[in-house]
Amino acid sequence: MAKALSMTIIFKANSLNYGEGIANISELKKIHRGNGDVLTFASRQSIRYDIVRLGNEWFEWNLNTVDKTKGTLQFREDISIADSVEMDFFGYLKTGKKSLKRPAVARLSHAVSLEPYKSDLEFLNNMGLAERIDETPNLANIEQHESLYSYTITIDLDKVGIDGEVKLDTNERAQRVNQLLEIIKLLNRNIRGRQESLAPMFVIGGVYSVANPFFLGRINLVPMKKSWDINISTLQSVTERTFAGNTVGSQTFVGFDAGIFGNEANFSEINVIGVSSVESFFQKIKEQVGNYYGVRV
Repeated sequence: MAKALSMTIIFKANSLNYGEGIANISELKKIHRGNGDVLTFASRQSIRYDIVRLGNEWFEWNLNTVDKTKGTLQFREDISIADSVEMDFFGYLKTGKKSLKRPAVARLSHAVSLEPYKSDLEFLNNMGLAERIDETPNLANIEQHESLYSYTITIDLDKVGIDGEVKLDTNERAQRVNQLLEIIKLLNRNIRGRQESLAPMFVIGGVYSVANPFFLGRINLVPMKKSWDINISTLQSVTERTFAGNTVGSQTFVGFDAGIFGNEANFSEINVIGVSSVESFFQKIKEQVGNYYGVRV
């Protein structure tokens, strides 16, 4: 039976993704909601970039996979998913003599802020450099937003390592998924001289019989609170839904870092298999991945 892994993650970070600026102002990428809130976000493309970057740094994922064909940058025709974990997870489109494509096996959402942007700006100049040669410094303004963010990743476990005539052995397939889980657990982003942690502070998900982002858009903070409280009732509603005769909650785990959320004592009220630390959550998911592929973790 087909299986898919899906998890929704909360992390805290500062100013993750800038778009096109105006004059000397660097603007964050933003979403405007109907209720008047302005939310900042890190695009799925930026998250994918950092996953691949760390895959190369930590697990030697092959990045020598790109070529320019008829003016278009794309993956090389002679490279298959056997050679590229990146192509295996995130798909490809090759437009040569014969067009070849592979849909993404690991699908990401944008990481959207859970707290509204309040138009904070940081004034910058390069006074240190200007003083060295007795020149007037250049001035700039950049938007700043410190917030909790949430994103979702969903992975079709039955499609990992399989593409046309290419079929990797189960050990390699399991290893690739476990490497991706290790990256997500310690994900970070380098931006403007900072290294921001995108590591989960709260995570909810599991291995399901259908590839569906069950908790995408269901993470909300309780309004008008001095502490960061997660809306438990919204998550509880999702866990009560059924598919193929099983409730979502009967296949779901929760992991969180202690001391961050004001209502962490209430997390046990979410109708899931277990509530534990983030590390324990990932260990349980790895065990389920190993069981699906029939290998030891």
